[in-house]
Amino acid sequence: MDITIHSTFLPHDDPDASLAFYRDLLGFEVRNDVGYNGMRWITVGPVGQPGTSIVLHPPAADPGVTEDERRTITEMMAKGTYAIITLATPDLDATFERLQADAEVVQEPTEQPYGVRDCAVRDPAGNLIRINEIR
Repeated sequence: MDITIHSTFLPHDDPDASLAFYRDLLGFEVRNDVGYNGMRWITVGPVGQPGTSIVLHPPAADPGVTEDERRTITEMMAKGTYAIITLATPDLDATFERLQADAEVVQEPTEQPYGVRDCAVRDPAGNLIRINEIR
């Protein structure tokens, strides 16, 4: 099989703040920005990797989600326990230095006992972003 990861979805509760975080802070390019019924879906991705994208979506957009589920999702987002993504960089220290002034730091660069050196921050919606160092 020849399978790749094309896109992943992360919720947002403020499209402009998410756009500023992913575009301006992380340096991702905007691939799509679509509005519908007062909601926005923003697709971003790393420059030079057109086949891999993150779709930032409004969590209330799924018609199959009940009001109770929407409330739970919103509460989990606020606590930072709803969504996680792991990114990677060859220079973790420089990346962390750039992020720490504008992102909520969860963990500074750390050598993990399972063999990975990484750090963690939260995006404006509370999504946990772990960043691994490529060795």
